[in-house]
Amino acid sequence: MVATLIIPGLNGSAEGHWQRHWARDHATATIVRQASWARPVLKDWLAALETELERAGEVWLVTHSLGCLLAANLANRPAARHVKGALLVAPCHLGRTERLHPGAIDFGAMPTEALPFPSLVVGSRDDPYMDFAEIRGYAALWGSELHDLGHAGHINIASGFGRWEQGYRLFSDFAKRFENQGNKRARPRLHDVLCPAMS
Repeated sequence: MVATLIIPGLNGSAEGHWQRHWARDHATATIVRQASWARPVLKDWLAALETELERAGEVWLVTHSLGCLLAANLANRPAARHVKGALLVAPCHLGRTERLHPGAIDFGAMPTEALPFPSLVVGSRDDPYMDFAEIRGYAALWGSELHDLGHAGHINIASGFGRWEQGYRLFSDFAKRFENQGNKRARPRLHDVLCPAMS
């Protein structure tokens, strides 16, 4: 069975976060560890992720916030060949994140290259870390499908997302579509999947 690497954002995913539940609920899922969760440096975080990718072989990525940008920075890097697909939940905008957390992040510029693997962005219409119009724009640049979760904040503990079973279903449905295509590594057809928030 293909492994899943869970990639948290700034400050990691605290106990109770849906990513922590995901790691416990799925036997093949592990959280990528970083030396410093509070002071993210792109080159250090990328090195840690690429080490895990080389160790794990072929994997799915499940990311949140700054972790989405880390995954997007895999574009044009050799380690991307290990990624079967990625679920990118609540990507943040670096400019806004740096204003909310001054001096905490050294992550360069927003990644804009198309991803070489299938990806699904899950976005919220009232995310304080990125406007929905920006989420739509970056999903298009990355060649990602987009799922509109409605008004869901930053899709984290503060906005009520502990164990997130809807996320499990979104990921499962996304992964099955590409498994059924014979494990093709080509990017999905570019389009938005603008669904109303599910109950």
